[in-house]
Amino acid sequence: MKNITNHKGKIENLRRLKSSINGNPRFSFVIDGYHVVTTPDSSYGYSIQNHENKMAEVEIGTHYGALSLASLWPLT
Repeated sequence: MKNITNHKGKIENLRRLKSSINGNPRFSFVIDGYHVVTTPDSSYGYSIQNHENKMAEVEIGTHYGALSLASLWPLT
């Protein structure tokens, strides 16, 4: 992953995408005006649902040309 940037905001518009080739869930969402997807076979595919409509700090990078979630920290 490259071009990693840090953003804070509310995780909104969480949508389920087609599962990875190994059967792991994938999601897309919007944060701080950026449309982001979870990378295939990452653990964030399982935990992102717990953060829907909540504030979070994320690192976003490009992975094969798509804005992808690199890390996530919930904010209180």
